[in-house]
Amino acid sequence: MDFLKLTFDKLEVGDISDLVSHESCGAISLFVGTTRDNFEGKTVVLLQYEAYEGMALKSMKGICDELRARWSDIKHIAIHHRLGTVPVREASVVIAVSSPHRVSSLEAVHFAIDELKKSVPVWKKEQYAAGEGCSEWKENKECMWSKSYKSEHLS
Repeated sequence: MDFLKLTFDKLEVGDISDLVSHESCGAISLFVGTTRDNFEGKTVVLLQYEAYEGMALKSMKGICDELRARWSDIKHIAIHHRLGTVPVREASVVIAVSSPHRVSSLEAVHFAIDELKKSVPVWKKEQYAAGEGCSEWKENKECMWSKSYKSEHLS
């Protein structure tokens, strides 16, 4: 089963892990992306996330389909992404995958976060500490529609 969610609520890693748990699985692999307090010498106080929600959920489902095509023994997948304000140290994205053995779930989680950054229409704005600039929208270099991706992959 696939558990996909965009939410303004705090992401609870334990609850998301429980969603993918299954008696036939000996492995649950997790990726938890959190807000860090710095970027390129600036003090980050929080992140703001926005999404094109319908397209984001469709893209997340596509990632799940690709995971299942590559690793046929995967049981459950959860991809939860937070929207709105995410303070330092809190999770902005949690990906959890269960499988009978660790290799499939570990590889799938790694693939999933890379694909999410490439293809899911979610944008973030960094809010900086006073005196370090106000805020700045950030572009994922992996994102297929970004300038840096285009210069690296389409030239």
